Amino acid sequence: MKILETLKENQKQGKKSIAVLVDPDKVADASALQHLINLASENCVDYFFVGGSLVTTTNLSEIVKQIKENVNLPVILFPGNSIQIEPSADGILFLSLISGRNPELLIGQHVVAAPILRNTRLEVLPTGYMLISSGRTTSVAYISNTTPIPDDKYSLAACTAMAGEMLGLQLMYLDAGSGAEKEISARMISAVRKAIHTPLLVGGGINTAQKARTALEAGADMIVIGNALEKDPNLLIEIADKVYEWNQSVGAGKN
Repeated sequence: MKILETLKENQKQGKKSIAVLVDPDKVADASALQHLINLASENCVDYFFVGGSLVTTTNLSEIVKQIKENVNLPVILFPGNSIQIEPSADGILFLSLISGRNPELLIGQHVVAAPILRNTRLEVLPTGYMLISSGRTTSVAYISNTTPIPDDKYSLAACTAMAGEMLGLQLMYLDAGSGAEKEISARMISAVRKAIHTPLLVGGGINTAQKARTALEAGADMIVIGNALEKDPNLLIEIADKVYEWNQSVGAGKN
């Protein structure tokens, strides 16, 4: 089953997922990445996302290779721009930054990337990407030259997601950004969840198991953990337990 089909089927069943985000710029060495891969393998992680706002290293292909050689999980690219394409991955979040008004990130870079992607086997996942204010200027907000949606503008976020869905985007991704001071509120997640039918991904600022649980209860279908694991990889164990408990409660169980 393809990645998108799996996500939609999981949503129907009420099953929640975890994605571990690996930023190539923040991978200290192969052994640190291997430790994270091992934790993911042992704790029912569903996906690896690979990418970042500003990738200055040339190790993208090596990271994808190491993950795929050591664990049987889909590796999905999370690109900050059109050059972050690695054909050996399984899929790519084709991100349209619908919370901003930067034409390059709404359609411009997609035009550049499209013919390259057409000649790969990557599953292209059309994704509405929405930045939510997190109390500080994050890398993605600065580099994208866009203003995140204020964290108390629930209707604006809901209508933005609704418009993205009507445009044909298949996933919605709410992101507070790497290193966010605070996570996206339950009220914001709930408002967007009620407005759309697509799977909802939530990331940024989820640095405790309780915050992960709160996001799930508010309507997130997938939580994305990145920066917090760079500081404490073992946090993944606690968060995975919360997701497992949720899936057990709805009868979804382990993978």
